[in-house]
Amino acid sequence: MRYAPLALVVAGGLAATGFQPLALWPFTLAALAFLIDRIEHARSARKAALAGWLFGLGYFTCGNGWIATAFTYQAEMPAWLGWIAVVLLAIYLAIYPALAAFAAAWLSRRWKAALLPGLAGCWILSEWLRATAFTGFAWNPLGMVALGSFTRPGLALVAPWTGTYALSGLVMLLGGYWLFAWRSARQQAWLPALAYGVLPAALMLLPWHGDGREGRIAYTLVQPDIRQDQINDPSLFESQFQTIVGLSLPRVPGAQRLVLWPEGGLPDYLRPGYPQQWYAATTFGADPVLARARLGRVMGPGSLLLTGATDLDVQGAEVTAARNVITALGPDGAIRGSYAKAHLVPYGEYLPMREWLTPLGVSRLVSGSLDFRPGPGPRTLDFGPYGKAGMQICYEIIFSGQVIDHAHRPDYIFNPSNDGWFGAWGPPQHLAQARMRAIEEGLPVLRSTTTGISAVIDADGVVRQSVPRLTAGRLDGVVPPAHAPTLFARAGNWLALGWALALIACALVVARRRGRR
Repeated sequence: MRYAPLALVVAGGLAATGFQPLALWPFTLAALAFLIDRIEHARSARKAALAGWLFGLGYFTCGNGWIATAFTYQAEMPAWLGWIAVVLLAIYLAIYPALAAFAAAWLSRRWKAALLPGLAGCWILSEWLRATAFTGFAWNPLGMVALGSFTRPGLALVAPWTGTYALSGLVMLLGGYWLFAWRSARQQAWLPALAYGVLPAALMLLPWHGDGREGRIAYTLVQPDIRQDQINDPSLFESQFQTIVGLSLPRVPGAQRLVLWPEGGLPDYLRPGYPQQWYAATTFGADPVLARARLGRVMGPGSLLLTGATDLDVQGAEVTAARNVITALGPDGAIRGSYAKAHLVPYGEYLPMREWLTPLGVSRLVSGSLDFRPGPGPRTLDFGPYGKAGMQICYEIIFSGQVIDHAHRPDYIFNPSNDGWFGAWGPPQHLAQARMRAIEEGLPVLRSTTTGISAVIDADGVVRQSVPRLTAGRLDGVVPPAHAPTLFARAGNWLALGWALALIACALVVARRRGRR
């Protein structure tokens, strides 16, 4: 075949425009049609793998370009290193579409399997592997392009029966239908071309009508708009505190409500027992008891505060590590529970291979010298009248099938985040993935972020309220009700893997039937 490496890279970049904030899903389907055509015409499985890798290089470079913005807030490394990091990450991540393309092409040659369902099944497996291997990087699976606008979930409504990774396989099938439409049009078979072309579009725009049910747990969700270049400045801690408190004050004295603050919204250490110097630069100096008491007082009686915070691990007189936590505080200032982030960001919250990379000048993106340590995993905290809260901090929400304790199903998921690092593209993509978790699990998700986008998402993935980026604001309402446990909530990613195997089996069966004719 006439190999066009640059065309495949460009096609991958176009495919990524289907993600938020552009949501140009027709470009994604057209790019997938091109990829499928190139794999089909590859002279060998190795050539097919190269096509998949080139496509993936463009796909991940474009889709993850927001990561480069984070380097502009890290004084210890030059900002230009951000784009090098994006490309290096894409070079690695492109291995997964290459594996899918290789496996599909090998099956189609070795076992005479039908290419399209085989590729869809292998793509599901490759995305699950990408989300699992080496701690996983699950950002922007292909199925995310199926998620519609804030008020219309679109094709993502099938996620309770497929999971996100199997939804990616379905999107791949729809791209194949557009390839069939193009080939039919070239042969002037207009009726099949119309059918193949319209069906994917109709599925991507599935209509939806919510049940409009309301919940019972009142909340005040706060977005203080604390910018990333100011969030770690001790001279601004008190003014930032006054801003977030001013947005949180009760409108009805004594009313029972949840108050939800973002990750990174509170600089104080709330637990006692740390070496004295660690308290010195915080808002309240040396007294975590005073800090908690003032927080309880300003929230008012009847309020339960869930806030992002930092805890420390101490051995003797030495602080050995930090933990990124959600802390629950009652109106009396007492700690009612906490959750430590389990899925940490490599090179963000901790530095792998520190002894090798530090001498090279490589540092973490999060400020400070301490690495963060992970917590034990998803858990549900029962707050009685305030409901059963599942907790996921920032990046954790992107991992399909890993966001709740399924043995203790929560009423809602609280997802505090600091998206101020990630420019204009990262926050809407992060919000979209939180919406997908809501659909998969049948649970509402409440996101409080420092700079946006903060939102209340119902169990159908519909954004009921939101605060836009770079805006200070608050949301008041009641937590949307949960659905009964979905099929995905019961089976997890075994469901997606089952769809993958079913598609591969279908590819083999279709090919054998064709061979008998």
